[in-house]
Amino acid sequence: MARYLIVNADDFGLCRSVNQGIIECFEHGIVTSTSLMIRQPAAAEAAAYARQNPRLGVGLHLDLGEWIYRHGDWQPLYQVADILDSGAVKAELNLQVEEFRRLMGRDPDHLDSHQHVHCREPVRAAATALAKTLNLVLRAIHPDVRYCGHFYGQEDDGTPLPEAITLTALEQVFADLPEGITELCCHPGFTGDLKSIYLSQREDEVRVLCHPGARQALVRHEITLCSHQTARQFMTISPHSTRMD
Repeated sequence: MARYLIVNADDFGLCRSVNQGIIECFEHGIVTSTSLMIRQPAAAEAAAYARQNPRLGVGLHLDLGEWIYRHGDWQPLYQVADILDSGAVKAELNLQVEEFRRLMGRDPDHLDSHQHVHCREPVRAAATALAKTLNLVLRAIHPDVRYCGHFYGQEDDGTPLPEAITLTALEQVFADLPEGITELCCHPGFTGDLKSIYLSQREDEVRVLCHPGARQALVRHEITLCSHQTARQFMTISPHSTRMD
């Protein structure tokens, strides 16, 4: 069985500098897909580019808030819905889908979330139900698409992990890739107008994802790039399956 790789850049729309980094990695690197944050200030700009470049797969990066690890605990930087209130979560997810449709003129081609909040209840149940309704892959939940988050330059508590976002590290990810479809998450961007706990690392990611050696490594390891949309043709189980754990 062959190996297929979706290289998905999170945080499209976060700010102009992040948009520029993601576009650079799509046009000159190995990024095939991105996830749009419709609540962020550069979302309209990001959507305008995506509409003009349909080869770039675009999903919805569900944005319920952001948290930072300080003094031994996770503290909110902002929150748009109470992630413990299932009714509030469902209403916010539906609102974000409608805003995505307004900006893009279509449904997203996959779902994921900022800081992976959809992996915890009650967000998980609401996001899973939404993915089923829209017949979309939900990151780390759909049985046909394995998720890989190893290309990230920080530990969970914010400790720098620069060795994880080198060309050597990326090639090791490729070497370890199993058969079937894998989504590799990344966070490229430039730092101009960006305010984030993940800052200079984004530019490091741009350099690696655009390095000629990245594409050469894909060829050596016989890995085919695809997006969430084009990956449907490679799925052994229908993408419309209700088999989501």
